[in-house]
Amino acid sequence: MVTMKVLFFCGKERSYIRNVMIMQGLRNCGCEIIDCSNESGTYLRRFVRSLFSAFAARKTGFDFVFIGCLGHYFVPLIRWMTRKPIIFEPFVSMYDTMCLDRKRFRPDSPAGRVLYWLDRIACTQADRIVLDTDAHCDYFAGSFGLPREKFIRVLVGADEALFYPRDVARDQRKFRVFYYSSYLPLHGTEYIIQAAARLKQERDIEFIVVGSGLEHEKVRALADRLGVDNVRFIDWLPYEQLPQEIALSDLCLGGHFSDIDKARRVIAGKTYQFIAMKKPVIVGDCPANREIFIDRQNAFMVRMADAESLANGILELKADHVLSEKIAVDGYRTFLAQCDTTAIGRAIEGIFNKPAAITRAG
Repeated sequence: MVTMKVLFFCGKERSYIRNVMIMQGLRNCGCEIIDCSNESGTYLRRFVRSLFSAFAARKTGFDFVFIGCLGHYFVPLIRWMTRKPIIFEPFVSMYDTMCLDRKRFRPDSPAGRVLYWLDRIACTQADRIVLDTDAHCDYFAGSFGLPREKFIRVLVGADEALFYPRDVARDQRKFRVFYYSSYLPLHGTEYIIQAAARLKQERDIEFIVVGSGLEHEKVRALADRLGVDNVRFIDWLPYEQLPQEIALSDLCLGGHFSDIDKARRVIAGKTYQFIAMKKPVIVGDCPANREIFIDRQNAFMVRMADAESLANGILELKADHVLSEKIAVDGYRTFLAQCDTTAIGRAIEGIFNKPAAITRAG
């Protein structure tokens, strides 16, 4: 176990699950955290206040800097401030997210070029880059011309203090299919609605879809157009109530279900929470999910961007209780072995066990 002091901050809120898991992982492998992160409501306020905290802490004794989720803008400034090693966890590519996923800017536009440069300069100036899957690491290395050995995979995981198997009384008259989303194009929520439409005649199947976001109105309009009456939309739930809704469900949809390239490179954070609660889960068949899942063993895989495949998967798991239970049990074993806070700590400790892990890359 390492014993080091780390200066920590991030672009997204400290309470964001990826940051929570990274911080817990750092503590689990013996790091003392000097926390310069901030919970302000806007990125700009978090950025400015975190920088002030980092500047104030620059003369304290720390061994390295960890810059978490969406901390791209911090890396060049912190590199100017200190020569201590920097570990950077970008979480996503700004260029990929804004240009290829959400399509806010054209890739060859001035904004697209700036975002590409920002991704590349942040990753170039960091000493180690942490990402959630090997597929994501491969994308970053190939897209931004970076050495693959600079990257290390640390799964997102889930906090087992909140997400754990629970016995609750459930309505046995309904087969509840649970999903939550922020309605990003990446998620492919429309395919869930299309699958629900295919299953309208299965009167004992009920879909629970929680959340709101970018494509919420578009998806609700689709549901109205298809006349689905087997989907219950819930716009918002407190984070602490999610486990209760998951516990009440018979089947959970992890995703991602879109055909966006990034959907094939990442494992949905909700998927870890579902398997942590010993629930059978359906995921998209893609390279990222296949890093930890095997079809029909610890997850049920369906073709991405394919409502028929998803609907058929739901029907099969509803009918086959033995398969459903096997997936739930083996998924939970996978979580305990690879995805809980202890496992995340081991993965982070692997950064320090590599000879060149905490040395200046130059």
